[in-house]
Amino acid sequence: MHVPDGFINAPTSAVTGVVAAGAIAVSLRGARRELDERTAPLAGLVAAFIFAVQMLNFPVAAGTSGHLLGGALAAILVGPFTGVLCVSVVLLMQGILFADGGLTALGVNITDMAIVTTVVAYALFRGLVKILPRTRRSVTVASFVAALVSVPAAALAFTVLYWIGGTTDVAIGKVATAMIGVHVLIGIGEAVITALTVGAVIAVRPDLVYGARGLQQRLKLRVNGELVDAPGASGPAPAPVATRSHRKVWITGLVASLLLAGFVSFYASADPDGLEKVAADKGIDEKTEEHAAADSPLADYGVKDISDARISGGLAGVIGVGVTVVAGSAVFWSVRRRRSDDASPAGTETTV
Repeated sequence: MHVPDGFINAPTSAVTGVVAAGAIAVSLRGARRELDERTAPLAGLVAAFIFAVQMLNFPVAAGTSGHLLGGALAAILVGPFTGVLCVSVVLLMQGILFADGGLTALGVNITDMAIVTTVVAYALFRGLVKILPRTRRSVTVASFVAALVSVPAAALAFTVLYWIGGTTDVAIGKVATAMIGVHVLIGIGEAVITALTVGAVIAVRPDLVYGARGLQQRLKLRVNGELVDAPGASGPAPAPVATRSHRKVWITGLVASLLLAGFVSFYASADPDGLEKVAADKGIDEKTEEHAAADSPLADYGVKDISDARISGGLAGVIGVGVTVVAGSAVFWSVRRRRSDDASPAGTETTV
């Protein structure tokens, strides 16, 4: 759903840029409360994973594909404020290095894909986990529903922005019907990816899932070859968070991201995504402008001057994952350090 330059007029793009900047400033402050010894090492990895999975367009209808937006996944894994920052880092890397999403439309994309998806998804997620039993399965179910709803919510947000500042004269009712209809289907794919990822992490390290904090694993006993909950057992006391290593999870996540971006992405659907398809069908793209980074060595997710499509795309994906994890980690460690500095006791002053 990356909006290119030319879809939305300059005044509306400028306003969304201000909104995006304000939301990022608020998120930087809010992330200080979320980034601790559990989430700080993984936030950059979450951004890199979202970048990698966004390269995997999946078919949703005849001639149309979709891809992960990632707001729900990021919010549930590392918190809503940090989630906004994760998706914003991804969008920034994509816009600057890969010519994906217009630079003048960066505020539109951050507002739509980072803010709307994260806020809607996490609000719904928190509401669901409050009424569902406090189990890991409930967290996974809530993740599925939250992710599913977040995608058509983003489609609706784009429709509103187009209604306010669209550069072509297309009936807003037609845009809304087409955008929401196709993005409900894309939302199903988003929900599956989000639920599977959250479920996989929560199965091995529930303490690393921000949205699952407070859950405790019960002691398991093997009975007739099957694992069952021990009667009346609350499980062994977990090791202190600070003593648990994140290395295995981090390495596993990074390797998975590199494989997805560097190898699996070659088999992704080549059909236009939901926004591209609707824009072409309805005439929204009549005034699309050439991307300012169209001559980037990595434009369109390929390495310039490498003719083999598999090698070019795979190498671009690996570079993208690497750059995103480094940039994201730098941001989140900086925020984490700022929190530590703020929490440190102030120096004492001696008077004579």
